[in-house]
Amino acid sequence: MQLPEDIKAALDAKVYVHMATVNPDGSPQVSVVWITRRLDTVLFSTAQGRIKPRNIANDPRVALSFTPPDEPYKNIVMQGAVTKTASDGTWLIDELANKYLDHDSYQFAKPGEVRVNYEIEIDKISTWG
Repeated sequence: MQLPEDIKAALDAKVYVHMATVNPDGSPQVSVVWITRRLDTVLFSTAQGRIKPRNIANDPRVALSFTPPDEPYKNIVMQGAVTKTASDGTWLIDELANKYLDHDSYQFAKPGEVRVNYEIEIDKISTWG
């Protein structure tokens, strides 16, 4: 799906996104993630061993919800699926640390932590406000 320009602008801002994945028992799991995008694809990073990678491996469907920083009464919800997963290093989390923390690299990694990078194709967008 092609993202509207206002959604792209919101995603390019320092917006904190609540991501929902599906637990093996079918219940929802929600956590805050840092995101970026490449054209119409949303990207995020996490570490192996966390809940999100396990859930995504079982069911790639996700939902994202956020409020643009300059529009506190607007809510944007996007649904889609993870279409690509890669354990290709820290480049993405370093880029996100620069966006969200103004640091050149991610400073909170634990020794031996393996980063997993994900791409999400959005197929539905709903907005309120």
